[in-house]
Amino acid sequence: MAESAQKPSEQQDSFFILGQTSNGRQFRPSDWAERLCGVMSCFKPEGYGGGRDSHLQFSPYVTPTVLNGVKSVVVNGKLRQLEPLAYHFVISFAKDNDLQMVDACILPEKA
Repeated sequence: MAESAQKPSEQQDSFFILGQTSNGRQFRPSDWAERLCGVMSCFKPEGYGGGRDSHLQFSPYVTPTVLNGVKSVVVNGKLRQLEPLAYHFVISFAKDNDLQMVDACILPEKA
């Protein structure tokens, strides 16, 4: 992996999985991020996003995004405490598909 795309550190709370392989090729299929986040959508904090359509919401711990024009997924490190197997599943998905992972710093939302 490139120096900027290393395995997330144990101390880091969050990281990105980029839709690029270690050699810079775009990962396919084009909806991979939404599919991965859909699989992880059941991992939510208690009381999060209730309502009639709550089953259609992504988890706040694994969310799709675009980073510098590249489809990506943000993985919040809190997933590790909530469900270690789900956290390892996401890491394994990235490794198995040779996807770049970079440490991230999630900033608090503006009020």
